[in-house]
Amino acid sequence: MSILVCGSVAYDSIMVFQDRFKNHILPEQIHILNVSFLVPDLRREFGGCAGNIAYGLKLLGADPLVVATVGEDAGPYRARFEALGLRQDYVREVPGTFTAQAFITTDLDDNQITAFHPGAMFHSHLNDVREARGAELGIVSPDGADGMLRHAAGFAEAGVPFVFDPGQALPILGSEALLNCLQQARYCTVNDYEARLMCDKIGRSEAELAREVEALVVTLGAEGARIHCRGERFTVPAVQADALVDPTGCGDAYRAGLLYGLAAGWEMRTCARLAAVMGAIKIAHRGGQNYRPARAEIAARFETAFGEQPW
Repeated sequence: MSILVCGSVAYDSIMVFQDRFKNHILPEQIHILNVSFLVPDLRREFGGCAGNIAYGLKLLGADPLVVATVGEDAGPYRARFEALGLRQDYVREVPGTFTAQAFITTDLDDNQITAFHPGAMFHSHLNDVREARGAELGIVSPDGADGMLRHAAGFAEAGVPFVFDPGQALPILGSEALLNCLQQARYCTVNDYEARLMCDKIGRSEAELAREVEALVVTLGAEGARIHCRGERFTVPAVQADALVDPTGCGDAYRAGLLYGLAAGWEMRTCARLAAVMGAIKIAHRGGQNYRPARAEIAARFETAFGEQPW
């Protein structure tokens, strides 16, 4: 089964400021702010929602297809896709652009200042999911707004069930667009804050929004996930992580587990359990694509947490 993963492909440049921002920003002078932070620690990670989700699916043994736009600087990311065995049939290079990238500076209090350049991501509407023959499942994750709307419509027109994952794109999607995407999707997944924001923007309760899809999955961090599925509401607990190292990409790992289960035809509770396992494994590692569990290890973690084998 082909799983189409629509969303961003991005570079993340992560810097650490060995002090606290508050010691160098004068509140009374904020209107003429001009500061510089020395950041001796820097690492560059491969990121973006589509890249991270596809990475997790590949670890699980799936063969996902990334649907994304990249810039002229995408050589290193393309080489990574090739090394991982991820097909690039629908990774489109947009001339004259950079690949999307985030520049993140973190201080000793874990405060962050982030600058995000969308670059080629704003051209994601150039791709058409209807061109992917044989696709049986998809996900529309954060991307350029026009691209997200086109992908949702394309999946609906092609009769391909998909997960709507608005995430960080919620602020740029209007209420009508959000509701339209939700009504076209078969599943939706958001975190608790995003669920409240979506309810506020659309003007409906969580229970009312859940009736628009077969399943609405609301992640609650360490509290697990609240799931509305076919008129039933239940929770799936989080899985204890070995260490709390870095939450970057944890939600994407969760979605990889969810998609794998859905593609395999599992019932929603089991899908969410695998998702919880993937999130727990990821959070113990830095970056969105630096966890490398073998499939047997994933199965063992699942059995330890839930008392049964996932496959």
